Amino acid sequence: MAGIHVARILGGGVIGACLTAIAVSGLAQQPYPNRPLRLIVPLAPGGTTDILARTMSQGLAGPLGQTVVVENRSGAGGTVGSDVVAKSPPDGYTLLIISADTYTTNAVLYTSLPFDSRKDLRPISILAASPSLLTVHPSLPVKSVKELVALSKARPKDLNYGSGGTAGQLRMELLKFNTGMIIQNIPYKGSGPALIDQIAGHVHVGFFNMVATLPQVQAGKLRALIVTGPRRVEQLPSVPSTVESGIKGFDQNVGYLMLLPSATPAAIVSRLNQDIVKVLNTPEVKGRLASEGSEVVGSTPEQAQAVVYSQIDQWVDVVKKTGIKLQ
Repeated sequence: MAGIHVARILGGGVIGACLTAIAVSGLAQQPYPNRPLRLIVPLAPGGTTDILARTMSQGLAGPLGQTVVVENRSGAGGTVGSDVVAKSPPDGYTLLIISADTYTTNAVLYTSLPFDSRKDLRPISILAASPSLLTVHPSLPVKSVKELVALSKARPKDLNYGSGGTAGQLRMELLKFNTGMIIQNIPYKGSGPALIDQIAGHVHVGFFNMVATLPQVQAGKLRALIVTGPRRVEQLPSVPSTVESGIKGFDQNVGYLMLLPSATPAAIVSRLNQDIVKVLNTPEVKGRLASEGSEVVGSTPEQAQAVVYSQIDQWVDVVKKTGIKLQ
């Protein structure tokens, strides 16, 4: 009887194991995606990346057939959230959205990142590109970059700017290097909090993406002095561009990337890329981004990877020239 009892237990265990294997096999064969996705924003809520993430999450829910949950994981200028994605399972359910300049400047300025920017994360697509605006609080008595530079030299210990991470700091420090401006950095955990403090008058100057700053300029809460890129923008025709003003280093505008763990199967990367490009080119999303000053890109993964490598090399050169260090 004991032998029969043991046999029954063993038999039950074998049957249970077989059922488990069948269940796991069935799950593995379910088409992707079969559960909600996480879209990690590695910066605080309210900034440009966060705004774009929420637009994309709503758009992707349709073609993917799943909810895309936006999750803000700020810290260390975008490094904390990026690391979360780099270390997540490579199954296509955890994505990262980040500006190309944040991602690539982190790769240069942080000496001991917990992940490899070139190897551990794989771009799916460049989403959109948009210029940045150099803005001042209306209380500051300047209406041009030339006047701001002159004021900074006259009051070298008084003026400050808010930076929302390494990209904002590096962008502003490059501007200082190329104009002779004298101004102190006040670092924030994201462009959202920095922008809020600038509107409140706690910091004098900001150099943020146009998506976040355009509404504040149009409302008269901030004054725009210059826009990055080769030409003026339709929304602010009176604001000169960096190229026409002879300010070097800002010929091209940065793009926004969506990435995932590099070991993610190519089929999943391809599926996500196709859906992302479709969403970007819908009239609703395309029109919304255009109204905010952004231009839809929708690249291939290979094109996005090339941008990442190129920008990392560019910032390495800038850091060597300027001696910029994290604050």
